[in-house]
Amino acid sequence: MRPANVTDTNCGITAALAEELGVHLIPMPFFIGGQTYYEGKDITFDFFFQQMRAGVDVSTSQPAPEAVTGLWEELLEDHDAVLHFAMSSGLSGTCQTATALAQEYGGRVQVVDDHRISATLLQSIRNARTLVDQGKTAQEVKAILEEERYEASIYIALSTLDNLKKSGRITAAGAAMAAVLNLKPVLQIQGGKLDAFKKVRGFNQAKKTMIEALARDLEGRFKGTDVQLYVAYSGADPEVGEKWRAEVEKAFPGQSVECYPLPLSICCHTGEGGVGIGCAKKY
Repeated sequence: MRPANVTDTNCGITAALAEELGVHLIPMPFFIGGQTYYEGKDITFDFFFQQMRAGVDVSTSQPAPEAVTGLWEELLEDHDAVLHFAMSSGLSGTCQTATALAQEYGGRVQVVDDHRISATLLQSIRNARTLVDQGKTAQEVKAILEEERYEASIYIALSTLDNLKKSGRITAAGAAMAAVLNLKPVLQIQGGKLDAFKKVRGFNQAKKTMIEALARDLEGRFKGTDVQLYVAYSGADPEVGEKWRAEVEKAFPGQSVECYPLPLSICCHTGEGGVGIGCAKKY
């Protein structure tokens, strides 16, 4: 019997796509102005960014443990095992929490920590489906994916530093200086943690920097590896993402490029108007 696949909305997919892939999706909770909302359930991208633009306090949280274990127990009635895909342990405590909860299930729940988030986490789920089709057990799938945790790359360019300033990741003086100089930070996720990659003048230069960085990855780290390219955007307007996808497709002719909105858990830190690019090994 196939294991059930579980993830949360940090993978950036909709409920409709999750159903198509046979994935059970846990909505991530948010606090907006002191009220709790759940991504993909009772909050829209329009509302989220309206509140952010209005200066309302927005913060992330973890799913309630009973929401996670309740889903596991329901699925284990019809499946031998559950593969649970959580956001990278380097970015959130959700993975550690799930790992601790899974210890009570005698190995029937396998929590995969392959240092992924957003579209690269989606690719992990797709890879898991292929491995199961090949006859791999849930334990074997977990081991293989975690061994390949560095077979992914993400770059993100921000249009504003306001949210990093609010979270204390940059000082108010640093944010003000960047605004005066039109500096745009490019961040990277390599191995599960969000780090600074480069600061450049202007958003167009930031996008160029990301494309050049991914090109180096494809010619270096991923040379000879079959990878899926992804782009993502933060905001309520999908046209932003489609225009960015067109730029990336032009830079990488012949490559398949998929486009998804950044999950709101990332948007809390990136703010509106950011774009990302990445790739992940695919089977």
